[in-house]
Amino acid sequence: MSTPALSIRGTTASVNYPKDFALWNIISNLWDPESNPDGYVSLGLAENALMHNELRDFLNSQKLLDPQAVGFTYGSGPYGSKNVRATIAKFMNHHFKPARQLQPDQVLVTNGVSVAIEHCAWGLANPGEGILLGRPYYRAFLPDISMRTGVNVVPVSFGSADPCNIDCVHAYESALLRSNEQGIPIRALMLCHPHNPLGRCYSRETLIALLHLCQKYKIHLISDEIYALTVWENTIDSTGPAPIPFSSVLSIDLPSIIDPSLVHVLWGMSKDFGANGLRLGTIVSPSNPAFIQACRACGIWSSPSSLAENAVCHVLNDKAFVESYIRLNKKRLSVAYTHVITELKNNGIEYNPGANAAFFVLVNLGKMFRENFTAGFEEGQLVDDVGITAKVHERLMAKKVYLVDGDAAGVEEPGWFRLVFTQPQELVSEAIGRVAAALKA
Repeated sequence: MSTPALSIRGTTASVNYPKDFALWNIISNLWDPESNPDGYVSLGLAENALMHNELRDFLNSQKLLDPQAVGFTYGSGPYGSKNVRATIAKFMNHHFKPARQLQPDQVLVTNGVSVAIEHCAWGLANPGEGILLGRPYYRAFLPDISMRTGVNVVPVSFGSADPCNIDCVHAYESALLRSNEQGIPIRALMLCHPHNPLGRCYSRETLIALLHLCQKYKIHLISDEIYALTVWENTIDSTGPAPIPFSSVLSIDLPSIIDPSLVHVLWGMSKDFGANGLRLGTIVSPSNPAFIQACRACGIWSSPSSLAENAVCHVLNDKAFVESYIRLNKKRLSVAYTHVITELKNNGIEYNPGANAAFFVLVNLGKMFRENFTAGFEEGQLVDDVGITAKVHERLMAKKVYLVDGDAAGVEEPGWFRLVFTQPQELVSEAIGRVAAALKA
């Protein structure tokens, strides 16, 4: 079977789907200390299990099928029912604090944010054109943007500059000019805000600077804000960048900076509500009705389930539950981060400090590998060896522990891995113990 292809920097590159297929095999054979002690421990999938019980109990108390059984029909259209679009607009007006109140007709609902990303690539760029994507990145952006649309992903490297700080703007502009010169015109800039995998928010100053950049070159800004409410207090790190609170791009007075039709925001239930399986995402485009209409034309292929819509409406319309959920989730996220960092320190594993959002911590496993496995390599060979990531990955898999490798996520230095810490503490401890065992001589 041929491997699907995606376009990166105007060239065709293979998507590493053997690893992705392996992931589904891994999560179908997960470790349990009693029922499956020989299974895999996975801290690779971006899921938050910390609040599953609360969401389960809430939804079990609701009647997800409405009295008129509309949930068994096509509802009011394949791009989100009137009810769910109104509910999401109201919810985002409260929590995202937009400078101008959102209206339901500015919202398009999809069966997950992955397809919302693809809609943006399809609707805002033509095949062969490019979308800027800063490194490191959420690795699924690559197929989401490129696989079926023919749009090029143009990765942006930052070197010593902070990818989430205003210093990043120059790197984006340089990449844009270089891509245009190479015959790949840039049509949009994709942000993940808060950032996956860095676990940080962009400052308001940086967002405004990026908006100015997009206005200068008349390109779209797509802000994926799927972790908007997953921001928490970091109580353990004494180093790293200072924590920055989340500010939605929608909260900025856009007309004073940029043509508002160039700005689009994505959000969904999977991360902030720990509900990957509900499969409901949204595109919010307050000032570009033509783009929303174009996406509606493709809505039959991205239509959410009516029952999923009903579940989302029950959750988001219950203000007391939402406020309680968010508050408790933030508390548990903070505790979970403290636990994972404590375990990493106890096992001598270097990490990237300063996270205060999302589910991730980047760990430098290449460093431990170099320290413990130098025999058989020429002096200095491992220092800049990109293949070191694959060597570490092999040792992790031998111990049946799965993390996302940094090469797949565009990390600029080899040997880094993304670790998801939003799992039960017992599982996190088991995984880190296996990581340490894999990398000790």
